[in-house]
Amino acid sequence: MNEPLAYKMRPKKLKEIVGQKHLVGKDKVIYNMVKNKKIFSMILYGKPGIGKTSIAYAIAGELNQKIRYFNAVINNKKDFDVIIEEAKMYSGLILILDEVHRLNKDKQDLLLPHLESGLITIIGMTTANPYHSINASIRSRCQIFELNELEEKDIVEALKSTIKKNILEGLIINDDTIKYIAKISSGDLRYAYNLLEIAFYSSKDKKITINEINNLNTTKVSNYSEGEYYDLLSAFQKSIRGSDVNASLHYLCRLLESGDYESIYRRMTVCAYEDIGLANPGMGPKVMACIDACERVGMPELVIPLSVVIIELALSPKSNSAYLAINNAFEDLKKESNYNVPKNINSKAQNYKYPHDYENAWVEQQYLPEILKNKKYYIPKTNSKYEKLIKDMYDKYNKK
Repeated sequence: MNEPLAYKMRPKKLKEIVGQKHLVGKDKVIYNMVKNKKIFSMILYGKPGIGKTSIAYAIAGELNQKIRYFNAVINNKKDFDVIIEEAKMYSGLILILDEVHRLNKDKQDLLLPHLESGLITIIGMTTANPYHSINASIRSRCQIFELNELEEKDIVEALKSTIKKNILEGLIINDDTIKYIAKISSGDLRYAYNLLEIAFYSSKDKKITINEINNLNTTKVSNYSEGEYYDLLSAFQKSIRGSDVNASLHYLCRLLESGDYESIYRRMTVCAYEDIGLANPGMGPKVMACIDACERVGMPELVIPLSVVIIELALSPKSNSAYLAINNAFEDLKKESNYNVPKNINSKAQNYKYPHDYENAWVEQQYLPEILKNKKYYIPKTNSKYEKLIKDMYDKYNKK
């Protein structure tokens, strides 16, 4: 079998894992589980290429237990049945479960009782946040561990280790090129391995240079340090907040050169809801539609929908009243987290007044806890026609 370099370099022991010392380092949680020969079902989540699969296989390898691999997207219910029967035969096994957030209800129904009994121990892997994407019944039976992004030095260390093992026999490469591969891999070790291997087999004399890497890699490489890059993101968001459309477009272009579209999308979304908010609530859905269009058309055309929406974000009326309101509400929770719900609206309420039974669907009754009953979290602004309308309704109900 022609195994890729990334597969050949897969760690067999925890000490071979690149990065993730907060989990697999000496006396850390996964290290101690393996040391004590006792593993629990877990979910590993984080970006692609940072070691989720490596940790899963290293755990299974060190414990010398029977393992099976299952992909929640590709494998079907019949495959699952076979795994369960095999687990019964061996009195248990470790199931390495990829794309665990895609596990449908049928497969969950099959898995849950065997998770409960301990017949199957899963090591689930996902790039999605499990607290939002994974069914609560699965989540409650697993320990959840977040993996950190790999740093450039981690990638460099892994590449140098690979080169020392002479798996790519006769490879000639200098430190600058190794560092360059690490830089453009953006923390994805699998991508770094793949790029190194492709460059090796596509070179005429087994010598890899930065020029050859550039010929293979189409990703624009950022020349900014991490601090400088975050300065650009900050300037981008603050230019939109400050209604400077020209500065907003300038920083957008500089960020687009890095190829980090996710950070751009995230900042746009925050601006739509934090800085524009109720002054122009239609901007939130517009930003989502823009992001969807960008994902569909890709570069270079994605700059067109982006430019339209960035201009509109910058020139839109601004209001952070909703952002301030929710922060004000949280401030009270910091002081006391267990305010009593008024008896007239709790789950056993006998005197609840159903607003739709009254004129204009409104009736006076207390909703806030007694100690907070006169609190005003939302302070309207009048920067736009829309929020003026909301303010009128707010004032009307408060007067009542």
